[in-house]
Amino acid sequence: MPRRPSALPLPTPSRRQLLLTSLAAPIGLLLADRARAQGAAPLRMIVPFPAGGTADVLPRIVADRLREAYPGGVIVDNRPGAGGNIGADVVFRAKPDGLTLLVSPPGPIAINQSLYPKLSFDPSKWVPVTVLATVPNVMVVSPNVKAKDLLEFIAQLKAKPGGTTYASQGNGSTSHLTANLFMSLTGTQMVHVPYKGTAPALVDVMGGQVDVFFDNLSSSLPHARAGRLRILAVADSHRSPVLKEVPTFGELGLPAMNAVTWFAVMAPPGTPDAVARRTQQAMAEVLKRDDVQTPFADQGAEAKGWSSEETGRFVQAEIEKWRRVIKAANVTID
Repeated sequence: MPRRPSALPLPTPSRRQLLLTSLAAPIGLLLADRARAQGAAPLRMIVPFPAGGTADVLPRIVADRLREAYPGGVIVDNRPGAGGNIGADVVFRAKPDGLTLLVSPPGPIAINQSLYPKLSFDPSKWVPVTVLATVPNVMVVSPNVKAKDLLEFIAQLKAKPGGTTYASQGNGSTSHLTANLFMSLTGTQMVHVPYKGTAPALVDVMGGQVDVFFDNLSSSLPHARAGRLRILAVADSHRSPVLKEVPTFGELGLPAMNAVTWFAVMAPPGTPDAVARRTQQAMAEVLKRDDVQTPFADQGAEAKGWSSEETGRFVQAEIEKWRRVIKAANVTID
């Protein structure tokens, strides 16, 4: 019988092949680690106002509960300045991956484009995510004001045009614009006294140096409860759950006197709709929780969690409303 050929010997690997093989495993591990790191990148919530106020407190409450949905963590990053424009610009130029978001009251979202002659970002290109909460504006008066209610106060204003002073957080602030909305609806005239923020304005209202202030409920409520000032009316479509004894302007014959401070979440231009929806859903779930709604209520805020579409419609209506007020009152930035 013919002999069967013996098996051919396996080729001996070269030094180059051995080196490549030895490097392949750690390179693969490195790439996998990098992919995991990217998947666990933190969510950055840019708040374009200083720490401590309602605009900062509410996002921090949400951030603490959102960490379950973001393994990489959630960071609240305060970037104050220029009426919210500095922080807004940071988000506007961020990568549209849903990991850098603007969380802000109306200024850089719905008001500043009608106030500033030029912005470094285009507010019309924000991708709406949701509204975290609304806080109604309220009319607060000094203890020196003798009017017992809103109707009596309006009568006094008409009897002495320009004889009453009103405070604001500064030119173009929500308190300034709300006061102008009130004057246009009632045919009254008051003298504007601008301040640099809510705290100094409240101090002078309580001290009697200025008569009226259209403030958001969260900052005025504790002083009203302590008797240091009075709240005559709420500028919302319904009474506040934490101030049920005070009527709305609508109940007193001024249904168009609706002015709430809201806190919206916006994503950079180009953010895919699917990413915005996923982010909205995560936030809406958090906003349903008792351990979010309770501290929100302590701030006078009502949790919302609206859809991206509803948020977009609401913001557009706010843009148009405040544009009309700014134009009619010829409001300018110093």
